[in-house]
Amino acid sequence: MKNISEIIRELREQNGLLLREVAAEIGIDQALLSKIERGERMPTKDQVIRLAKFYKVDPNEFLIAFISDKLVYELQDEEVALKAMQVAEKKINYITKKKNGR
Repeated sequence: MKNISEIIRELREQNGLLLREVAAEIGIDQALLSKIERGERMPTKDQVIRLAKFYKVDPNEFLIAFISDKLVYELQDEEVALKAMQVAEKKINYITKKKNGR
């Protein structure tokens, strides 16, 4: 299963682009993009969306990878992580139904 950093790097390489080209197109520093691709820094949500648009991929796919990476990072050492995720899923479903008037 690939993380957001791997996805970003693979897309750049598949398109034969240099770090500086992608960084300039999405408006970030080349060194920052390099750190993101190496997994040393997490991109921001805005950067993820800009990268998705640049590569013409579904922003939701990028956001899912991004958010799941954030969750894994926060919960990886918790013994009850999976149970907590199940409870969180129920809460999200409840809130979503409430917002939609169901």
